[in-house]
Amino acid sequence: MKKGVLKRLWSYVGKYRFAFIFSLVTSLICAICQLYLPILFGKATDLIVGKGQVDLNGILKIGVCGAICALIAGLAQWITDAICTVISNGVVKNLRKDAFERLQKVPLSYLDKRAVGDVLNVEIGDAEKISEGLLLGFSKLFTGIMTIVGTLIFMITINPIIALVVVVLTPVSLFVAKFITSKTYKFFKKQSEISGSQTAIIEESVSNLSTVKAYSKEEDFTQKFSSINDDLKKTSFKAVFFSSLTNPCTRFVNSLVYSAVAFCGAMLALNFSQGVFAVTAGSILALLSYANRYTKPFNEISSVMTELSGATACAQRAFELIDAPVEIDEGKKSLEKVEGRVKIDGVSFSYSPDKRLIDGFNLKVLPGQKVAIVGPTGCGKTTLINLLMRFYEVDGGNIFVDGVDVTDLTKHGLRTAYGMVLQDTWIRKATVKENIKIANPLATDEEIVTATKRAHAHGFIKRLEKGYDTEISENSLSQGQKQLLCIARVMLSLPEMLILDEATSSIDTRTEIKIQSAFDTLTKGKTSFIVAHRLSTIKKADVILVMKDGNVVEQGSHEELLAKKGFYHQLYHSQFES
Repeated sequence: MKKGVLKRLWSYVGKYRFAFIFSLVTSLICAICQLYLPILFGKATDLIVGKGQVDLNGILKIGVCGAICALIAGLAQWITDAICTVISNGVVKNLRKDAFERLQKVPLSYLDKRAVGDVLNVEIGDAEKISEGLLLGFSKLFTGIMTIVGTLIFMITINPIIALVVVVLTPVSLFVAKFITSKTYKFFKKQSEISGSQTAIIEESVSNLSTVKAYSKEEDFTQKFSSINDDLKKTSFKAVFFSSLTNPCTRFVNSLVYSAVAFCGAMLALNFSQGVFAVTAGSILALLSYANRYTKPFNEISSVMTELSGATACAQRAFELIDAPVEIDEGKKSLEKVEGRVKIDGVSFSYSPDKRLIDGFNLKVLPGQKVAIVGPTGCGKTTLINLLMRFYEVDGGNIFVDGVDVTDLTKHGLRTAYGMVLQDTWIRKATVKENIKIANPLATDEEIVTATKRAHAHGFIKRLEKGYDTEISENSLSQGQKQLLCIARVMLSLPEMLILDEATSSIDTRTEIKIQSAFDTLTKGKTSFIVAHRLSTIKKADVILVMKDGNVVEQGSHEELLAKKGFYHQLYHSQFES
């Protein structure tokens, strides 16, 4: 799994291949300049033979050359870091973009199974960790690898024996890095998952704080959060514990390599005064400097591998979101002119296979008819609306609009034929005018004002600080005011068919009577489906569907259903009995 995630991450890096190649070049320049410095220092040391035997001119030239090398190395490192920042931010930008685009395409059933906070954590928290891991990886990994390779080459040119000793000890560092990485990956992945659960419960608690307080559930949420927080603490400790082994373990390997180089250099200096194995004081100084430089990148690479392990764990969760199933739309037809004739033929549906909700449902709706759907909670009213809009697909049977099977229609074409007002309102962070224009972006100011007046929202809008130009958010308005804005949207779009799912549930009775009058005007000649709990609001419906346990148990006009003295009769009178 980890290899697959790294391969996919690499495909995102491939979009910045030229910047990546350029960063490799600057890393190489930085490494060469840094590695040439010990050679210069060694030569300068050999120019100090003894008292009165110091070549100051030679040392000065070497010092100038060293300063130039250090300047070039610093500039190359800065360019490398800048390029790596661009690459890592670009990769994460594209990851977030792909994840968000996939969220717009997933079916509602996918989001029903995931907590909102967990999805937010993938989009924000996990993506940020990926960025940090990649940035450290790119900036340190390139220079580190080139420093290791370059150091070995320079050491071989000075003394092959000592270079061989260093190579023999290299696997120790590689083993340490592999051990730490293998341990940290699973803990970082679990840490990311628990962090998602923690974000979910915070979002759930904060967004519904009034309900939590109303039912005195503060302690329950606190305990649940504490439990998750404890799990996160334990997992984070394990992840940090193993990742913190990097520094002491690699420092031990560093000391081992440094001691080996010093010992071998001393032995060679004592036993070989000439030949290929001979070393000078300057050579030993350069070799010891290279020993430090050789082992230092292993420290950095070990830290990088730990960070990359955490980034990879987060990337896996991001890719799980990116790979989520998309909403299937095989339809190719569109409705040229919507008449509003709807036929439901033998439709069956269930959210879970073991519990059938709607079974063999049939209904014929003529153009312009007003269809009310009533029944107790959980009987399938909203589910029926979801099937009409193809938010969920039927398990059996067919739904036709103007004689065309909805599966042959594009979902965009089907949904634009309907106008919806739901019980759950949606207000985006924008001005009042922009919120209303969602339904019709080309609407004029006059049309917007007309729509809000018909929705009885104009009055409270004018009382806002800047009227229609007031910026609002989800928490800026009361539930009733938000619902009035949603009704104004529908008034502005004038769709051919309407779906009103408890559209006036949060509005006071007096305003509701006015809205009902506006709806009567709006729905005149248009096919409309109205879900309502307050049965007094649907007396004028052409057809009332009375649902119970997923089935239509009664069907007819208000007067006809009352005359039958069946289930509707019981529902209706139960709302008016004291």
